[in-house]
Amino acid sequence: MQFIENRTFDELKVGDSAELTRTLKTEDIELFAVMSGDVNPAHVDPEFAQSDMFHKVIAHGMWGGALISAVLGTELPGPGTIYLNQNFSFRHAVGLGDTVTVRVTVAEKKPEHQHVVLDCSCINQSGETVIEGQALVIAPSVKVRRPRVVLPEVHLHERGARFEALMKATAPLAPVRTAVVHPCDTLSLEGALEAGAKGMIVPILIGPRAKIEAAAAEAQRDLGQVEIVDVPHSHAAAERAVALAREGKVDMLMKGKIHTDELLRPVVAKDTGLRTERRISHVFALDVPNYPKPLLISDAAINIFPDLQTKRDIVQNAIDLALALGIDIPKVALLSAVETVTPSIPSTVDASALCKMADRGQITGGMLDGPLAFDNAVSKSAAETKGIHSAVAGDADILIVPDLEAGNMIAKQLIYLAGADAAGLVLGARIPIVLTSRADGVLSRLASAAMAQLFVHHQSSRIPD
Repeated sequence: MQFIENRTFDELKVGDSAELTRTLKTEDIELFAVMSGDVNPAHVDPEFAQSDMFHKVIAHGMWGGALISAVLGTELPGPGTIYLNQNFSFRHAVGLGDTVTVRVTVAEKKPEHQHVVLDCSCINQSGETVIEGQALVIAPSVKVRRPRVVLPEVHLHERGARFEALMKATAPLAPVRTAVVHPCDTLSLEGALEAGAKGMIVPILIGPRAKIEAAAAEAQRDLGQVEIVDVPHSHAAAERAVALAREGKVDMLMKGKIHTDELLRPVVAKDTGLRTERRISHVFALDVPNYPKPLLISDAAINIFPDLQTKRDIVQNAIDLALALGIDIPKVALLSAVETVTPSIPSTVDASALCKMADRGQITGGMLDGPLAFDNAVSKSAAETKGIHSAVAGDADILIVPDLEAGNMIAKQLIYLAGADAAGLVLGARIPIVLTSRADGVLSRLASAAMAQLFVHHQSSRIPD
């Protein structure tokens, strides 16, 4: 175990020194900004920083000051030191990647009050002094030796950043005419109206006009020129939305205050619905703080115990969405409890069959591997520990779960325990369906609309003239 030990006033001698070395990383700047609230764009906005006098992102000046404080409090004099005064002269900026050596040196001892004056400096890798000054402290009189405290891990995550990137990607695209089914509460109505305001959709509100207008009044939103299709109840709203889709008048459905089963019933109707030769399935898109990219999970909402052919459609739907989101070759992890084909675990047999189907061109556009346990799918170190050598293992874009129960548990655990943001679509019908939970906020609804808009335009670009 490492220990931290001080040097008392009596032990200190003029000329004694201590130092530490630190290389400035983006995480240092972000964490200092979070802790201090200092979001000066010179530190956190690369575009602005390029136009500033230093032409690069630089550290907060007091980042160096904090390092000096760290040496004083942990090395010289160490624990028990009382900081009285400090002056700094900032000579050069510290940029990303710069390595700074922080040194403090005893310059003077004042026995009357056990005051110690220390010269302080920060020197970069080029030998330039970036900060210099003096500190005045009361040195400790009692010897202290304590185990060094192990600091907690800090993971920085900008909530909503990946969803914002999705929405930004829709900027050059035309809005999609969208049937919003029974938007009779403030949350679903606001989600649709915000998506309209951002140019992602042209909302057509389908439901009882009085309830829609009441929700708008409660949300203090002006419906303006938004088209409203007045129907008596939620069942009629779902049926009318599907009819509009069959007539080619809308290219997307969006769930409002209506149960999923009620919305999907007319969608899957054999003669009057929106069925295709492919099974419909749901895809969660999660922004997980500790995962380096968006993570798609399917199917966690519609197909309870899918057979092999249904799983084939689930995989293809998810790949098609990933392609629409700009992932060149989506990496698909087929999940099970183990990573070997085990006849007594049917999901492992299905996973191996799906991989062979991809080899034979029955699934296209992605790279499949499985069976893989969850840890091997999302953690390279876990995969390496088990000797799994795969381009998919540890770097999956898509997780295909064995059944709805497993998928729902994984998705909800990531949302509620890992702090993931979630969006969702139903695919496999003639048009995409934005399917969000009643608990989802406006951000999730906007992200879902953005995904659907990207999907619609991607699919239309693939249709030959």
